[in-house]
Amino acid sequence: MTSPVPTSLELWPIGNCQVSALIDVSGAIVWGCVPRVDGDPTFCALLRGDGGQDAGTWRFELENQVSVQQHYLRNTPILVTRLEDASGGAVEIYDFAPRFERSGRMYRPVAFARIVRPVSGAPRIRTILTPMSGYGAKLAPITQGSNHIRYLVERNSLRLTTDAPVGYVLDERWFRLEKPLHFFLGPDEPFAGNVEHDLETMLQRTGNYWRLWVRGLATPLDWQDAVIRAAITLKLCQHEETGAIVAALTTSIPEAPGSQRNWDYRYCWIRDAYYTVQALNHLGALDVLEKYLAYLRNIVADAPDGVIQPLYAVSGGKEIIEWEAADLPGYRNTGPVRVGNAAYYQVQNDCYGQIVLPSIQSFLDQRLLRIANEDDFRSLEQVGEMAWKTHDMPDAGLWELRTRTAVHTYSSVMSWAACDRLSNAAQYLGLDDRAAFWRDRADTIRANIDAGAWHEVEGHDAGGHYAASFGGSQLDASLLQMVELRYLPPEDPRFRATLKAVQKALRRGEHMLRYDSEDDFGLPETAFNICTFWLIEALHRSGEDEEARRLFEAMLAHRTRSGLLSEDMDFETSELWGNFPQTYSLVGIINCAGQLSRSWRDWR
Repeated sequence: MTSPVPTSLELWPIGNCQVSALIDVSGAIVWGCVPRVDGDPTFCALLRGDGGQDAGTWRFELENQVSVQQHYLRNTPILVTRLEDASGGAVEIYDFAPRFERSGRMYRPVAFARIVRPVSGAPRIRTILTPMSGYGAKLAPITQGSNHIRYLVERNSLRLTTDAPVGYVLDERWFRLEKPLHFFLGPDEPFAGNVEHDLETMLQRTGNYWRLWVRGLATPLDWQDAVIRAAITLKLCQHEETGAIVAALTTSIPEAPGSQRNWDYRYCWIRDAYYTVQALNHLGALDVLEKYLAYLRNIVADAPDGVIQPLYAVSGGKEIIEWEAADLPGYRNTGPVRVGNAAYYQVQNDCYGQIVLPSIQSFLDQRLLRIANEDDFRSLEQVGEMAWKTHDMPDAGLWELRTRTAVHTYSSVMSWAACDRLSNAAQYLGLDDRAAFWRDRADTIRANIDAGAWHEVEGHDAGGHYAASFGGSQLDASLLQMVELRYLPPEDPRFRATLKAVQKALRRGEHMLRYDSEDDFGLPETAFNICTFWLIEALHRSGEDEEARRLFEAMLAHRTRSGLLSEDMDFETSELWGNFPQTYSLVGIINCAGQLSRSWRDWR
């Protein structure tokens, strides 16, 4: 019996904010990188195409298996997979990455823990554990001890400690599962303690950590399960050591089959992270915000000339060279598999606003452990200075066009927001001269946007609309963010006209394109999920709640069984495409649920 090659994004993330893994519908780990999310994919079966079933995976097979069921333990990222055989035998697999406080600090090792328990009958299982090295270049060499196996993964050797017979694991031999077995794949160092007792304790303490974290969330009344699952997964996308937040846990899941739109999203985009902390902040998850603000302060301090890149490594590193992993055929054989992302050297001027906006809260929020001071404000003004200087300069835009530039309206509105919020912060700090200074700049940018981005349409009752770029006529979905960023009120006739025009041009049934013009790779073939959520928000703010709720329920119905979404969706078949799980899309779930939900007072 062999496990099927992963052919869909029905995947279940586990993680501990240091490492993460994706588990498929058979209970196999098919994606997982060490020693962190942007590291070498030790488990890479997801991107091995038709040859993925026997290498780059870790699975438990049940003899004569007839069914599988999966669920997370409530309010945790601990996955339970139940396998049943034709004779009534059953086993349960508990998958998690340990995370809990120990000795005064958070224990989050580079490790994956798996517990296999017999449930009924006389099940026979075997273990397939085939980690790889060098982005799928080779199987990891093996050495063994009395109760452990060492896998010589490039630069990060791993040790499997287990109370299962080591020979059975090495030989992939079938055997009866008569008691719970415990597997800890972690650092290449002796496992101090009893593996059974310690893993059972880790399971309990990890579950307790996550349940307590969820208990502190200010969730909306409606759609709580969807919001909680999105929030947990967003937290898994933070590399806690530095505070960086990655855009997704994977690389090179294409936006559409054969499109060549295969990108590595395992890095911290300033834009994506802004939206993530904004959404989690709505839920009161200040721990993620605080750690990310520390990451931003380091980014700003390391940019003495004031120039900020669109993305950085989770370590804070600036250089993210893009190359192709020749030994990985790609998801469904639709390569290339890219490592790194050349967008790091693009000019994307919206990033200045996306640094200022989350940072402003640190001046006002008395719940934070570290309240920002006037020195922090002076440092942030350097970012504002760049927002001012670039607000009417061409850039690649938020969609990261690789072969052309324009003065993008979204980037300019973000620059306006940076100056607007700096003025607010200065006023709060009692710096009246700086408040007036930044207010004057915000007003100047607003005048430039209204003059440059408004597109007048001739004809009876046609009016006009804001365009995606200065002097242009084309539309993109980012224009829907003008209300969210407080540039326009929702009742403004200019916004209503733009909303109508955007829907007419970009809406495809229940889905939204980001734009409908050709780019570096031709016409877009799939909808961009966050854009659909932006439409839902805009409809709600414009008073069209019935339509907004209908579209939101439709989007929730497209989630995987794990309750998650990728970046893109086929607007005809609703099949998910793009990297997974996508922080943008999970942000959309949280924001829309918060806006559309009934108040808790309605229930009480």
